[in-house]
Amino acid sequence: MATARFYTFIIPAHNEAFEISRTLNSVFDSARAVGIAFEVIVVNDASTDQTPTIARESGARVLDVNVRKISAVRNAGAREAKGDDLFFIDADTQLPERTLRAACAAIEQGAIGGGAWASFSDPVPLSARVAIQVFSFFYMRVVGWAAGCFIFATKTAFQAAGGFDETLYACEEIALSIALKRQGRFVVLRESVATSGRKIRMYSPWRIIPLLARFMIHGPAIFRQREGLEWWYEGKREK
Repeated sequence: MATARFYTFIIPAHNEAFEISRTLNSVFDSARAVGIAFEVIVVNDASTDQTPTIARESGARVLDVNVRKISAVRNAGAREAKGDDLFFIDADTQLPERTLRAACAAIEQGAIGGGAWASFSDPVPLSARVAIQVFSFFYMRVVGWAAGCFIFATKTAFQAAGGFDETLYACEEIALSIALKRQGRFVVLRESVATSGRKIRMYSPWRIIPLLARFMIHGPAIFRQREGLEWWYEGKREK
């Protein structure tokens, strides 16, 4: 797909040495296959492993920050972006060619942003897989929000929406999805990205249920402080 537009892929990363090589390979391979002009920025947030070294060796530009707040990390990458369009991809998420092609086509057809269905890498327990499918259907198909592992927008719409809300330590993609919908047509693609199921494997339901209970009681306010958000910030990694 030849196009005059320039695309920036922004990958926030904290201690992602185990996953980031696969992510970067998928981004570079898919972007080259689609035939777009692009750059890749890895926003290295205080990593103590080989994440920045792997990113540079893979061909990405590395931006070093030390903020430990995902919304701010994403925005830092956006400020450095040269692209007309911004793709935010988690460091444990792989981007297939068909999904990138669909996203580029959506932008060329007038969408100002969107997301994609997310599938989780095995092994994931059957009960968790069913629960994820039900949740994802409501989250993406009914409400129409982008999953945090993959969200894209034109730079113009992203800036008009105010970027990611830096008062939030988590679920910043929901706030951005809502803000982008005010700017124009926002799409959730039927094509998918493949994201790691490590959190489902590494955390028992008894770590997740209290978080959901707090959300039901206090609402989005719980995401404005890092305490209690170990699901996102504890830093457990598979080896």
